[in-house]
Parts: sequence; C-alpha cells; structure tokens
Amino acid sequence: MTATPMKRDRSARHAAPVVARHRSSERTPSFKPSFRALGALAYEGAKVSVAAVDLQSGQSVFAVDERIVLPTGSVGKILLLIEVSARLTERSLSDYVIVERQLSDAVADSGLWQHMQAPSLPVADLAALVGATSDNLATNALLRHIGLAAVRRRTESLGLVRTALLDVVRDSRGPDHAPQLSVGSTAELAWLFYALTHGHVIDPATSQRVLGWLSLNADLSMVASAFGRDPLTHRGVDHNTWMVNKTGSDRGVRSEAGVLRGPRGGLAYAVSVHFDDRDLATRLRVMDALRTFGADLLEQVH
Repeated sequence: MTATPMKRDRSARHAAPVVARHRSSERTPSFKPSFRALGALAYEGAKVSVAAVDLQSGQSVFAVDERIVLPTGSVGKILLLIEVSARLTERSLSDYVIVERQLSDAVADSGLWQHMQAPSLPVADLAALVGATSDNLATNALLRHIGLAAVRRRTESLGLVRTALLDVVRDSRGPDHAPQLSVGSTAELAWLFYALTHGHVIDPATSQRVLGWLSLNADLSMVASAFGRDPLTHRGVDHNTWMVNKTGSDRGVRSEAGVLRGPRGGLAYAVSVHFDDRDLATRLRVMDALRTFGADLLEQVH
C-alpha cells in the first residue's frame, strides 16, 4: 500500500495541540530578542521573513512576513533531494546509478566534488555531497540527470506555491537566466521541515532519507550557530538536542530552514534575509540577528 504524500493543507497543520511530556506549562514562547534583532535589519532596509512551527501541534509560534517570497539561495536544493529520494523509494532510480560530471556542470564556490579526482559518482553519493556541503557541481549533475521540470512537478504536488528551485547553479546570471537559484516563503519552508520530520513528504522512507542527507550539513554559521553543535559531527543527540538544517547564501542573501528538538519540545523553522551586502559590518549584523533567532529557538526547546 502506497502512502499518500502530505500536501501543505491548513486543516492538516492546525490539528489540536499535543503538549510534549517534558514541557513546562509555565513557559510562554517569547521571541522578543529575535523580533528586535530582525526588526532592526528591516528598519535598515532589509527584507526579512521568519517562521517557527511547533513540531507537536503544527501551530505557528513566531512569524514575521512569513508568506512573502524571498531569494533562498541553496535552500532550494532540498527540493532536488526530495525528488531524488522519491525516485529511490519508487525504485525508478537506483542508489548505484553512476552519474558522470560534464563540462556543462562545472561551477565554482561550494562543494567538494570539483576538488576530487573521481569523474563519476553514484546518485546517492551525489545527494550526500549536496546535503553535506551544498555541492554545486553535484547539484548540477543531479539536475541534468533528474531534470529541473521533474523537481518543479514534485514541488507543486506537495502543495508548495511560493517555494521553488528555479535553475541550475551558475557562476554568473545573465538576462536569459532565472534571477535566483531558488525562492521561497518561510511559512512553506518551516512546514516542509515539519512534514519531513513527521515522515509526511511522500512517505516515511523518502522523508527520512532526505533528513539523513541534510543531517550531514557542515554549515552551522547562521541560525544553528547558537545550538552549540560541532559542524562536522552533529547527526546524533548532544546535550539532549537534535537538529537538521539547510542553509543558502548569495550576495545579499542569507537563508536557513531546519528543525530543532530538545527535552522541552521541538520546532521547525525558517528565516530569510535579503539585504544590501554593501560592507562587512552590514553582513555581520545579519549574521548576529540570525544567531539571536537561533538562541531563542534553543531557549524554547531546551
């Protein structure tokens, strides 16, 4: 019997709240430091969107302009990983199918494959590279093999209307290219991690495989910098917390989506900031605000 994919439906997400066993009834969610830090960025002219959702109830606990669409950089690669994982589950694709890199896939910046000698790798290894280092070369090779149109169809089938992977990764974008690699709303991205965590994206096997790839992510420089985890080894439970995240960076773009669990409960979250990256001081203020948001998330679950 095939499980029905969970679509982003309001009635499904707004079920009756279930209180976590170890959660104190006295604590009220407070994100005042995040509101001040992110609000200061907005006051300076940045576009800010943020959403946090309780993992038990699916209820929103913090949101600011969560439905606006902003650039999300490499966060959109999650949608590619979902399509790859779904095909592995359906057995229409094998983990061991070998994909060769081609000159047309070549791109700089993030990733390890461009620095490796191996001219080809299995599909599952490429997905792991995307999850671990947001590997641009592996992303382009998978997109060439899978097809961007298939990723878009899968995205739409999940009910995501404000979130999309728009293009392959490029060193530069011309007038004939999509202006961004990906875009999204934090409401949809937080929901996506909520659904992945509950095994509702396609089915439990597909969801868990995607979370497994993302659990390798070495970028804890933004929101997750507040979680106190080792960037190179954080797959398990540490000090009673567990996390998975995906980040996206571009000039003037900082975005992150993920999930954080602790003894007091769990939250799925997403935040995107689109700003004028005019100097280092401005960028550091953005990073500080993202860390503040992370500290507030940790305060709620730990």
